Amino acid sequence: MQMVGRAMAQYKMLRDGDRVLLGLSGGKDSMALLVVLKHLQRHAPVKFELAACTIDPEIPGFDPSPLKAWCAQMDVAYFYETEDMVGLANERMKGNSFCSFCARQKRGILYTVCRREGYNVLALAQHLDDLAESFIMSAFNAGQLRTMKAHYLNDDGDVRIIRPLVRVRENQTREFAKAAQLPVIEDNCPACYAKPQARAQTKALLLAQEKMNPHLFANLWHAMQPLIGDDNHAGLAKLNPAVQNDEVAL
Repeated sequence: MQMVGRAMAQYKMLRDGDRVLLGLSGGKDSMALLVVLKHLQRHAPVKFELAACTIDPEIPGFDPSPLKAWCAQMDVAYFYETEDMVGLANERMKGNSFCSFCARQKRGILYTVCRREGYNVLALAQHLDDLAESFIMSAFNAGQLRTMKAHYLNDDGDVRIIRPLVRVRENQTREFAKAAQLPVIEDNCPACYAKPQARAQTKALLLAQEKMNPHLFANLWHAMQPLIGDDNHAGLAKLNPAVQNDEVAL
């Protein structure tokens, strides 16, 4: 994907010797990203190691077992972790967003795997639609201008987080997964699919607006640039997200 190459060059996501762990849910986005990163590993001048990690939330209806064989076929190291997300949410969750709670818990587990296995980069598969939805939800519901960042350092300073799909639309990952016949696990989060979510409502709002304004997501991409490139460490992370003219070869 050309857009992945552009994003990775723009935000300087990969460095020689990086050990990259991808959060692999089994959904179309993370599976498409694994294929792209594997291609990049073979062909890009930057040399890096690649592995994937699936977190099983122990929710009925989710069966991640096919992912292990698929990663083996892809020659990608694979890690499998479990956590009773619903039980944990009932015990600890503050607020009413299970999705936000689950995402934070999964992130913490992925950090733990990175540290335990020696990976210094965590790759996440959020795309431009995700960033736009977060931006709108933050403005509407919290009165803040925030969204997901493309490349940043975690608070402990030991793991860099990258989002190579930040320039990619969700329909592009869907089409890619279909064309490549990826073994996507459609309901990879049954608890989220079982009830309406604020994010689903925001997604519908944006898609409805896009029908009237075909440049909507391009405009949002430009509007979010200062937020996407903010490493949240006052420059100390030395991520230098300035736009570059070169692109990572894909």
